[in-house]
Amino acid sequence: MIRLKKILLTVVVVLIVIQFIRPSRNNGDAEGANVISKKYQVPENVQSILKQSCYDCHSNSTKYPWYANVQPVGWWIQYSHVDDGKRHLNFSEYASYSEKKAKHKFEEIADEVRDGEMPLGTYTFLHHDAVLTEEQTKILVDWAESLK
Repeated sequence: MIRLKKILLTVVVVLIVIQFIRPSRNNGDAEGANVISKKYQVPENVQSILKQSCYDCHSNSTKYPWYANVQPVGWWIQYSHVDDGKRHLNFSEYASYSEKKAKHKFEEIADEVRDGEMPLGTYTFLHHDAVLTEEQTKILVDWAESLK
């Protein structure tokens, strides 16, 4: 019984301590000098979908939910979603991509969205407004395919 209390106390202390270890935040400018629209045609309806369903993980600016302040959830969001998402595709830096890389990314966008791989289910589970409708999926796929 005493051993169980020590284990529980240790777990509680660790959970408290990790609250003070915060990941850096993605609080840059989503519409900076290299934003995708500086180099490529992004219709208003496409831009709206990108901002609603993609920009939190694929731009230089993330709107963090309250639970991102609770560790280790905040670490998971930052490292698994935001940092990893930006590493694969960053709409805020898209205009700086080489033509070859940009074309390949448009191809990947079309494929990922068409196949329902993006946005991630772990993101849309709590961000229901980011779930793409069939119409939004078609709009994004058609747009990306027109640019690849």
